[in-house]
Amino acid sequence: MAYIVGIDRCQATLLPTTVDDYVEVDSPVRVIDAFVENLDVSALGFQRATPAPTGRPGYDPSDLLKLYLYAYLNEVRSFRRIERECKRNVEVMWLVGKLVPDHKTIADFRRVNGDAIIATCRAFVLFCREQGLFTARLVAIDGSKVGAAASPLRVLDKARIGEEQEKLDKQISDYLDRLDGEDSREITDPGNTVENALHVLKERRAELERLSKRLDQDDRRLVVQGEPEARPMGFGRGGKPPSYNVQIAVDADTGIVLHHTVTDEVNDQRMLHPMAKAAKDLLALEELTVVADTGYSNGNAAAACEDDSIIACVPVKRSVNNRGDGNQFDRSSFIYDAERDQFTCPAGRILHRKGPVNRSGYTYVSRDCTDCELKSRYTQSERRWVSRHQHEDALERMAERVAASPDLMRLRRCAAEHPFGTIKRMMTGRFLTRGIKGTSTEMALSVMAFNLMRCINLKARPV
Repeated sequence: MAYIVGIDRCQATLLPTTVDDYVEVDSPVRVIDAFVENLDVSALGFQRATPAPTGRPGYDPSDLLKLYLYAYLNEVRSFRRIERECKRNVEVMWLVGKLVPDHKTIADFRRVNGDAIIATCRAFVLFCREQGLFTARLVAIDGSKVGAAASPLRVLDKARIGEEQEKLDKQISDYLDRLDGEDSREITDPGNTVENALHVLKERRAELERLSKRLDQDDRRLVVQGEPEARPMGFGRGGKPPSYNVQIAVDADTGIVLHHTVTDEVNDQRMLHPMAKAAKDLLALEELTVVADTGYSNGNAAAACEDDSIIACVPVKRSVNNRGDGNQFDRSSFIYDAERDQFTCPAGRILHRKGPVNRSGYTYVSRDCTDCELKSRYTQSERRWVSRHQHEDALERMAERVAASPDLMRLRRCAAEHPFGTIKRMMTGRFLTRGIKGTSTEMALSVMAFNLMRCINLKARPV
C-alpha cells in the first residue's frame, strides 16, 4: 500500500495559487486586518501616518500595527522573531503583503508610538461598546504583579549601595596612584586604558550616588538599578523581584478588558476609584456596579465611588486585636452612637473622640478602666482606644452589599482572573520593556490581542 504523497517541489503549475488561498476564511488574521483597516491611524497619533512628499518611503503604520497584533496574538514578542515570521509565515505574508521590515524598524515603531498604541486599545473597546457588546452592568477589578525586565540581582538598598561605593572609591584611588606613578616615570599609555577604566569607574560611582539620592527622595528602602520605576513587590518569603502592578477592569458578561493601567503601586488599596471611574466613563453609564477583592478595601475610595454613582462591592478589611490571650473584645463589640459621636463598650462605659482626624480616621478613648471588672478583656493598658474611619458609613454600606450578594466574589474570580491568567501566559510572566511608558505600551498590545481573541471566541460561541 502506497503512502499519501505531496506535490513535486519542482513541478510548475499553469495557474499558481494565490497567497489568499493559504489563509483560512475564518482565520483570526482576517479579523486583525479588518480591524486595523478601519482605523484612522492619523487621528490616533501614529507617526508617519501621512507619507512624506520627499525622501525614501517608509512603512505604513497600519502594516506594522497589524504585524504587532498578529505577533502578540500568537505569543511572539521578540523583534528578531517577528522579523523571521515575515519571511516564513504565510499568514504574515498575507497580512502585510510580503513586507519584511527589519527588527530595528519593528522595535522603533513600538518605541515611538506608545501613546497611539494605547489609544488603539481604547478604540477597540469603544468599537465593542458601539456594537452593543456590553450589556451587563457589573465590572470586575483586579490587579496582578508582572515581572519587570530588570534582574532581581539589581535590587539595591542603602547598605549595598554603600558597600559598592567603598569598593569603587578604593579602585578609583588605585587607578589614580597608578596614573601618578606613570607620570613620574614618564610612561606613556598609547590606548589610554587606565584613563578609560577610571572614567568607567567614576560613571558607575555617579550612578550609585543618583540611586542613593532617589531612595532619600522617594522615601523608599529599595531601588532597582537600571529600572528605577520598577519596585520589588510580591508575596511569600524571601526577596521580592522587580515588578509592576497591572490593573484591569473586566466586563463580567463578556470577559473583555475594558480598561487597564500599569502602576508602581505595591498594593491595590488606592486603585479602586481610579479604575472604576475610568470604566464608567468608557462605558458612558450613569451608574455602574464594580466588584473587587479585599485588597481594594479603602474608605476614601468607597466614599469617592459613591460620589461618582459607582456601587462598589468590596469585602471590608478590618484590623484584628491580637494583644493579650486572644479573648479581648474587638472593635465590633463596641456600639457607635452617630448622634453623639461616641462609642459604648460592653460594660456600658463611654469612649469619647480624641483629637482631629488622623491617618486611620478618628480615635475614641475611654476613661480609666482599672476598676472595670471586664478590663482583662478590654485592654492591657489603663484605657481602651478604638478607631473609626472618617468614611466608616461608606465602608459599612459596601460590606452590606457584599454580604447580601455572596455570588459577587465568585463572579469576580470568573471574570477577572481568567484574563490575567491568559495574558500573563502570553507574556511568559514578565515584561520585555523598561519603565512605565514602555510597559504600558507592551501591556496595551497584550490586552488588545486578548480582547481580539475574546471577541472571536464570543462570535464563534453557539447561541
